[in-house]
Amino acid sequence: MKIVVIGASGRTGEKLVRTLRQGDVSVLEASPSHGVNAVTGEGLDQALHGAAVVVDVSNSPSLDGSAPLRFFEASGHRLMAAGKTAGVQHHIALSIVGSDGLQASDYFRGKKIQEDLLRDSGIAYSILRSTQFFEFIAGVVQNGGNDDVVISPALAQPISVIDVATALADLATGEPLNRTVELAGPERFRLSDVATEVLTAYEDSRRVVADPQASYFGAQLTDQSLLPGRDARIGALRFEDWLRQSLQPRAATQARA
Repeated sequence: MKIVVIGASGRTGEKLVRTLRQGDVSVLEASPSHGVNAVTGEGLDQALHGAAVVVDVSNSPSLDGSAPLRFFEASGHRLMAAGKTAGVQHHIALSIVGSDGLQASDYFRGKKIQEDLLRDSGIAYSILRSTQFFEFIAGVVQNGGNDDVVISPALAQPISVIDVATALADLATGEPLNRTVELAGPERFRLSDVATEVLTAYEDSRRVVADPQASYFGAQLTDQSLLPGRDARIGALRFEDWLRQSLQPRAATQARA
């Protein structure tokens, strides 16, 4: 069985490819760095030729303004057309918990368009809506420069990319669900508390400012915006364990210095 991973060069894509290759499947890595561009269509027909399953974990290169909206709309149309031509039997898309309620954001509007295009395509599908990644939150915090970290105190139930890749691999090797399922981490935190834990772990002296008006991809958050429903699948890795694991490469580097 041939599985094509769209966005294979990204954080989630790399882990998904590695997870899938542990099983008895043929995996093709598709991303601009591999000569496949889902927005322009470059290399897409060749990549999908003979594919039984497509897993789309791609993301917009730019998160500014309307760029994500244009990205997901363009790539969605290209992927649906190419998938139908290739006879793809199962198309899986990674999306985000809470997208429906955050439509003031062009990013989340783009994700909804991506989902709608898939549902209306006539291709058997599964949509996995995930909560925020530990890795994403940590990246936002660490890339903030020298300024205080201003972040919403909204509740979230973040998850490790490792658990997301495992869930996607299970979907890719199973039957199409033809519906949307949610995936979340095992614990709830306030985003501002996660930011504080990350800064403390990395011995970063900057201050976290919990601002209820702080935007999230251009949208305002409530305590319910990012939380999954009661039927969500739950990942295994807890935040404390993930943070400890993420610090190990840093500790090893310091020990060699």
